[in-house]
Amino acid sequence: MKKKEEKTNVMRILDQKKIPYTAHFYEGGAGPEGDREYGFHVAQLLGQDVRRVFKTLVAKGASGGYVVFEVPVAQNLDLKKAARAAGEKSVELLPVSDINAVTGYIRGGCSPVGMKKQYPTVFHASALECPAIFISGGRIGAQVELEPQTLMALLRATAADIVAE
Repeated sequence: MKKKEEKTNVMRILDQKKIPYTAHFYEGGAGPEGDREYGFHVAQLLGQDVRRVFKTLVAKGASGGYVVFEVPVAQNLDLKKAARAAGEKSVELLPVSDINAVTGYIRGGCSPVGMKKQYPTVFHASALECPAIFISGGRIGAQVELEPQTLMALLRATAADIVAE
């Protein structure tokens, strides 16, 4: 039997803000190497369409500020579109070694909810076409499913076309 899963910080924040969500837990660790494969792996473990499962990418803008991007796991971030959406001259993805220091999360368990600081956040516009999306629950093996509009309101996030064609 599977033990009862503990709530993550992400879930406690959503509870505190009275935001409805469904927690999903899965076994399987980080899965195959590479973000794209990992995202497919997570979607598969959850039995979900890859267009509804979002990955969290953190970038540093030319101004020195950090920006969080949420994109479907099957897609890649377009750095030029992302920079435009964030109002930056350019952005570059954070090296994996810096993720924990900037966000408080580890690679594979990074969520836009509950980072050390609330950074500007941009979702790919396709999130708004889904009744519910999946984001990291704040650790490997945990995802939360919730309404994108509610999540974006919590994060004061915007939506834009930020993926590569």
